[in-house]
Amino acid sequence: MECKAIEYHIILEQFKDLLKQNGMKYTLQREIILKTLFENSTHFTPESLHRFIRDSYPNLNIGVATIYRTLGLLEKSDIISSISFGIQGKKYEFEQTHHDHLICDECGDIVEFLDKDIEKKQLEIAKEFGYKIVSHMMQIHGICPKCQAKLNEKE
Repeated sequence: MECKAIEYHIILEQFKDLLKQNGMKYTLQREIILKTLFENSTHFTPESLHRFIRDSYPNLNIGVATIYRTLGLLEKSDIISSISFGIQGKKYEFEQTHHDHLICDECGDIVEFLDKDIEKKQLEIAKEFGYKIVSHMMQIHGICPKCQAKLNEKE
């Protein structure tokens, strides 16, 4: 059995326990939500996740309400994380390793990155102020190269 398959099996068992603890039933629809997030590096909105699952599993009957409830439970349990886009809502991802984000305010494109110097500086700042870091998320908002080019064409 390959490593990623073993990892998914462990996460699936944790998910089943989590559902039971929260008085929710295990369903194929809920597993497909977890599996889709696990297998894709995409940042999904609830609606885009619903469309993706509906297109990938045309015979699966899944409602948007199930998507929202399941995403909420997975996020509350730190299995997935989200990036907030204010009134535009959240995008969710299955975060396997820590990383930060560059977010285009024009098209919504998201680039993941990890910079050891930034991570080191954050530890230094926390230490300076007497904080013990429990978690953090860095988002840098800007305009991606494609959108910059489009904006320059309009000028």
